[in-house]
Amino acid sequence: MHDTLEHYLSPLFEASSIAVFGVSKRENAIATVVFNNLLANNFDGPVIPINPKYNNIAGNPCFSHLAETNTPIQLAIVATPAETVPGILEQCGEHGVKAAIVLSAGFSESGQRGRELEHSIGDIAKRYDMRFIGPNCLGVIRPAHKFNATFAGGCVAKGNIALISQSGAICTAILDWAENQDIGFSVVVSMGISLDIDFGEILDYLIADPKTHSILMYVEGIREARAFMSGLRAAARVKPVIVVKAGRHQSSVIAAQSHTGALIGSDDVFDAALRRAGVVRGMHIGDLFAAATVLSRGLRIKGDKLALITNGGGPAAMACDKASDLNIPLAELSPTTIATLNAALPPMWSHGNPVDILGDADADRYETTTRTVLEDPEISGVIVILTPQAITDPENVAQRMATISHSQKKPMLACWMGERQVQTGRAILNDAAIPSFRLPETAVQGFSYLTDFYRNQKLLLQAPGSLFHDQKPDLDGARFIIASVLADKRSILTETESKAILAAFHIPIAPAVIAATPIDAVVAAENIGFPVAMKIHSKEISHKSDFGGVRLNITSAAAVHAIFEELTTTTRQQLPQASIEGVVVEPMARAQNGRELLVGIYRDPVFGPVITFGSGGATVEILADRAVSLPPLNRLLAQDLISRTRAAQLLKAFRNMPAVQIQAVENTLLRVSEIACELPEITELDINPLIADPEGVIAVDARIVVQRYQSSGVSYSHMAIHPYPSHLIHKVLLAGTQPCVIRPIRPEDSELERLFVEGLSENAKHYRFMNNFRKLPPEMLARFTQIDYDREMALIAVLTLNGEDIEIGVARYIINIDADSCEFAITVTDAWQGKGVAQILMGALMECARARGLQRMYGEVLADNHKMLRLARKLGFRVKRKPDDTTLVQAKIDL
Repeated sequence: MHDTLEHYLSPLFEASSIAVFGVSKRENAIATVVFNNLLANNFDGPVIPINPKYNNIAGNPCFSHLAETNTPIQLAIVATPAETVPGILEQCGEHGVKAAIVLSAGFSESGQRGRELEHSIGDIAKRYDMRFIGPNCLGVIRPAHKFNATFAGGCVAKGNIALISQSGAICTAILDWAENQDIGFSVVVSMGISLDIDFGEILDYLIADPKTHSILMYVEGIREARAFMSGLRAAARVKPVIVVKAGRHQSSVIAAQSHTGALIGSDDVFDAALRRAGVVRGMHIGDLFAAATVLSRGLRIKGDKLALITNGGGPAAMACDKASDLNIPLAELSPTTIATLNAALPPMWSHGNPVDILGDADADRYETTTRTVLEDPEISGVIVILTPQAITDPENVAQRMATISHSQKKPMLACWMGERQVQTGRAILNDAAIPSFRLPETAVQGFSYLTDFYRNQKLLLQAPGSLFHDQKPDLDGARFIIASVLADKRSILTETESKAILAAFHIPIAPAVIAATPIDAVVAAENIGFPVAMKIHSKEISHKSDFGGVRLNITSAAAVHAIFEELTTTTRQQLPQASIEGVVVEPMARAQNGRELLVGIYRDPVFGPVITFGSGGATVEILADRAVSLPPLNRLLAQDLISRTRAAQLLKAFRNMPAVQIQAVENTLLRVSEIACELPEITELDINPLIADPEGVIAVDARIVVQRYQSSGVSYSHMAIHPYPSHLIHKVLLAGTQPCVIRPIRPEDSELERLFVEGLSENAKHYRFMNNFRKLPPEMLARFTQIDYDREMALIAVLTLNGEDIEIGVARYIINIDADSCEFAITVTDAWQGKGVAQILMGALMECARARGLQRMYGEVLADNHKMLRLARKLGFRVKRKPDDTTLVQAKIDL
């Protein structure tokens, strides 16, 4: 990467000079408290107070305007009345200040005038390219930089945990607790209203921050779902992220919205978003404390099997219950471990896990047991529980645990129950960096953050199976139908229009014939074949069954004729204002071995389109069997969505019913995901029922609701996760004769990419990776193929030879921390070098970077890679040898 680049938020988190607006001689004024906090922490740079009422504050010169000081200011801290903030930011912009923390309250949370002030300060900041935290926030703390720009009291120690919170009160509570627990922080950010800088950009900074090893977040609402998801997914790949969210129930939603002004959507959708990002969710504020206790120690785990060691059966039983609730398996002790414990423990020990070493256990017994259990290869980590009994010495046992922990890589957690008798022991455990808890349930909760992160990382490494990409949807046809409905000033599609949309995306549908007369209905039924179903057809009626507008299992022409008259007459009587255009005649869907399912799309106010799946049929509201996931889906995600419903068990073989064709159900979910991605006008889609049986699936009924969509100009702006950018796929001819597809890489390309990389010559591996590995590690393979198209791009060149796809080249860029430039890399197989592949890939990659709004592209090339250097010069790159490493050459181009 280019050595001189710094993160675009560095002026905020690593400021070298600060101006504080609103400092006064009132000691309890917010700006004065912040000013004194900065001085008390011995901030290294100048801290300049600004207040037109004073010439001097506590012996420090005070200025009336920023222009009066000759000091360049990187960061402004504003704690003045809301009405004054626009003028202050204006003078900051004129002075070249690039970052601000606006502590002031009185904005959107206070009504219309506050919203007008918000709009004003937002415009000013954009005009001067100034970034700010707040308003209505506690501020920012960066202990390693001696930087406490908050009005919180107490001392914040240096550590490796980042805390991000939309609530200043939550921040102060956690900081007060952490001070007594010897837990430190890399950064603390109270975001307030998040008018400018939101979660996504703070996460982006923390990903690259070497001082941050794990991240705690308290969330009340989300403003920018795309940036939030992109930041979460990138952070969770490299660091544990724990999120606690307010607003799980309606009463808390109202409270949180009034606090932050941000949007709060459905809680199960938020949960699905966190699952998708690989993030661990906590349900209570106490979970943040538990997570901080564990993560501050830097523990990591290589499995999820827990062992419990205890001197009391009751606490162990409580721990077992909690482990079961959290899906943490208790390890089965190996025969070797049991034999060793049999020789060391009294005959009445539990002979299993939990390892109950009895109420008279002394320090020797605790030490022997703990060492033995930790050596068992089946055990991933241990919780040691101690209750203060007559013979047990909490202090001596804690000292033995501290000694063990120094030479042990497996995580060890402790639960010293009680208070007065175990205080000294707890202090010893804390000094030894052993996470210590008062209750067995919270100890298990703490352990769960390690196992959840381990499971999330394993899930991220799984390679999805291949998808069917040969059946492209008829996008033009689907968009034409929607445009016609909107032009007709309708929002609800008829059943036949809805099914036509499904058919355009290759979802099997029950064919439907519209009959305007009883004779038309009879002819349609004879052509389809009995039995048939008949439904009223009207553009004004959406839920036909609610008005008795559906008849099933009709077996004769006479019945068809009579039911036509009955349906139309009854509907006109119940809904005289509705325009009745006839009936729809359909075949009765096969039902002998069929299961009724529901597949749909609905629009969440925060995260946009959401895919829903569950049991279908007339009882769907009563059963309430639903799971949700954010699009785009791949096959692994579709399988995960199905598995989280009770309907999943019904799809398997049971009694005399064979299993359904599960891949057909997955395919339907993948196609519905495509609809959600490509048709932003759709706000609701219900396929109910989707009948699944051993032969496949068929959509019996469908309902679609649309509304006009105004694009922001950003691709797929209606979605929280950027889907596969299919618009970048194009075909070229290599050497004038060989067809080749240039396209973005997919997660499903993992096998294609593995064969490509492992098949490179030693020379090609050396030039691309500066390494000659034989096998591509799974972590690297996942990193290459499961990319976030918002943050990076990888274009591959693919040939189809003898019906098999072969990757012959790849070019990729990753956006740098300055957010304006990117770093590129390119590799082409030896057999296709010198045939234009590299030039085509680099040209396409540079176009992608320009379209993304990037300004510059960099690349580091080995000095003896003459082919790459010739290509770089041909493409217009400026080539310069690196002064600090003569083996490398830097190529740079302005886009």
